[in-house]
Amino acid sequence: MLRICLAFVLLCLPLGAGAGPDGASGTVRVIDADTWEVGPVRVRLFGIDAPEQDQTCRTEHGVPWACGRWVTDQARARFEGRHALCERLDTDRYGRMVARCRVDGQDGGRILVSEGLALAYRRYSMDYDLDEKAAAVTDRGLHGANVQNLQVYRQIRRDAAALMAPPADADCTIKGNLSQSTGEAIYHLPGQRDYDKTRISPARGERWFCSEAEARTAGWRPARQ
Repeated sequence: MLRICLAFVLLCLPLGAGAGPDGASGTVRVIDADTWEVGPVRVRLFGIDAPEQDQTCRTEHGVPWACGRWVTDQARARFEGRHALCERLDTDRYGRMVARCRVDGQDGGRILVSEGLALAYRRYSMDYDLDEKAAAVTDRGLHGANVQNLQVYRQIRRDAAALMAPPADADCTIKGNLSQSTGEAIYHLPGQRDYDKTRISPARGERWFCSEAEARTAGWRPARQ
């Protein structure tokens, strides 16, 4: 009888937050439309892509529109504070759990794509392809505006940040750049023709060097001009 009572008590306890090898569960905090905190875990929703919070789009009449902020606010209105159950599918390069999350039994990613608040991330999955196409037919959400390719926007932002960022060491001013056309590793010295316009993006594997010898040892060749 005692065992039966104990089992009943455990079943009646509220669901808590947590993470395991198979996923996570807990209260949702929306970081942006495709990135949530579920309990203590940062989760990147699988198979969808949404504008960054600071991304700006244009309406069909050419008027600037803070689409990134809008989709984040819409996602918060729908999911913030609710309980999600997430199935782990992968881990991304930033260490985030990549997961499919359900809220009240419904796929959160599918809801976001169906309402035009996110796009199908076809590079990784075709699961939401038809949902996006259905939203596009009726100009729902983002589909009623001119939206720059999300991956292109992020790359431009990363490149701009890298261009503005000084080297970590003030004495290490040699720019190790990867050619956009060939992928060849080329280093540029201060004063050379292309030095000022050369961008260093660590995300692409580019870096700063302290000496030409260091650059050559790492496999970079000198720029011709």
